[in-house]
Amino acid sequence: MEYNQVPPQPLTTPPAERPTRRVRAGFVSAISWVRDLVFSVLIAIVLIVFIYQPVKVEGTSMEPALADQERIFINKFTYWFGLGKIQRGDTVVFWYPLDRTKSYIKRVIAVPGDLVRIEAGEVYVNDTPLLEDYVPPDSRDRVSWPLGEVPVDRQVPPNEYFVLGDHRSQSSDSRAWGYVPAENIYGKAVFVYWPPDRIGRLR
Repeated sequence: MEYNQVPPQPLTTPPAERPTRRVRAGFVSAISWVRDLVFSVLIAIVLIVFIYQPVKVEGTSMEPALADQERIFINKFTYWFGLGKIQRGDTVVFWYPLDRTKSYIKRVIAVPGDLVRIEAGEVYVNDTPLLEDYVPPDSRDRVSWPLGEVPVDRQVPPNEYFVLGDHRSQSSDSRAWGYVPAENIYGKAVFVYWPPDRIGRLR
């Protein structure tokens, strides 16, 4: 018995359906792109609001650790959520105690309950001279504290901190305007990201 076998024909999409599929694929791709963008923006907002915030340094009071106009990241998560305590040596960003419209950046020298005094530029915490290798000799001064008085130990009040700039001769700090309330401190400086030759963690 003989017969002619017809080869199978390839499946083809009717021409009318092709543009519709292209439009549908383009729409799905656009939706995916918008979704990814929104997700990325939300992550960025969470990082900036709750965890890391970029900050520009203004002034020379923290030289040489931080220079004027450097850009840094501050960690807000640790202090806000109680995952870490403010410690001596931390470089912190806070609202200026006398005017909460501007921020300062200084180093924590003494914490609540500590006894602190400064004799001719030498800092004592709990009657022990503070080793300050972050303050180079040409940044020191010979100023005593309390200002205008015989240097005596002063106890840091509860929930307040005594802070100083590293560049002592160029810094307005707790020697001039007193202690910083804990609620004013909103971040710890952790990383320099600009300029490129200064990128790295802060000490």
